[in-house]
Amino acid sequence: MYLIDTSIFLEILLEQEKANEAEKFLREVPAERLHISDFSLYSIGIILFKLRKHGTFSEFVEDVFVNGGIALLRLSFLDFEEVVKASKRFDLDFDDAYQYVLAKKYNLKIVSFDSDFDRTDTEEFFPHKFSKLVSFLPLSCKLLGLNYRDKGVKLMLYNLY
Repeated sequence: MYLIDTSIFLEILLEQEKANEAEKFLREVPAERLHISDFSLYSIGIILFKLRKHGTFSEFVEDVFVNGGIALLRLSFLDFEEVVKASKRFDLDFDDAYQYVLAKKYNLKIVSFDSDFDRTDTEEFFPHKFSKLVSFLPLSCKLLGLNYRDKGVKLMLYNLY
């Protein structure tokens, strides 16, 4: 299960250097394994509105939540002391500390291009690592006698990683 950091979506929405890598990751991972924080959603909205890309934001919400099935997660007010602790412990700004605590709370791997998570004890997942993993899945299925096209088999294999 993965928590998709703001940086992944912004790469795509702003057509940045790693957009293809981010898109490939989002296409290859089943939507039921993907999560985004409310903080990321608001951050993306703030950035896109500032750039006068209101339509892009509307499309993003529809693509990710309405059609995409990605789950939106949030922290409760009771979790904010943990955000403060994480910020102090790992020298993180508020948004990274928020993502860190959310990932810990829901036992998720953070998918990000942000190197600040390298200072933490959470498992971070870069999209390019996933692409290498996916290339081994058909062979793994063949060795195990499983049908790679079966959605349940894919979920089982993703759970191993």
